[in-house]
Amino acid sequence: MSSPPPPPCSAGRGDVPTPAVGATLTAPRRTDNPRDLLSADDFMIVTATCAHAHPELGWVAAEQRVLEALKFAAAVAWGQDDDLVPAGPVDAGLHALVLNTRIHATLGERLGRFVHHYPVVTGAEAPAPGWQARAMAAIEAAGFEPARELWT
Repeated sequence: MSSPPPPPCSAGRGDVPTPAVGATLTAPRRTDNPRDLLSADDFMIVTATCAHAHPELGWVAAEQRVLEALKFAAAVAWGQDDDLVPAGPVDAGLHALVLNTRIHATLGERLGRFVHHYPVVTGAEAPAPGWQARAMAAIEAAGFEPARELWT
């Protein structure tokens, strides 16, 4: 059985962005619910962005991808592995998050570190073997249960 194609993007940590003006909702560093990382309104906006970009998914599947992208972002921000790669479905949620720059910046504040997005470049090397297992282990180390069906 062949392995799935490599995902299209990767992520890395950065400095904490300059705080936004106004009140900031903060999440505990080790929350066990990724929804706590965004306000309810922001979660809806990012999910709507994902659903709009991928109308074949439907709302529930878009929510799942956004939730997994939030887990992945927390794993990148809080973890020690600076070379994590999202699976394709997770990357769809990550793209929806990144497109909403205010929400993405606020998430960086809550995580204590800004998570950068690095699009794949044609001809770039594929991720090292075991990239999926490393990403899921980082999600678990961040206190979340990975949605394994989105990583296969």
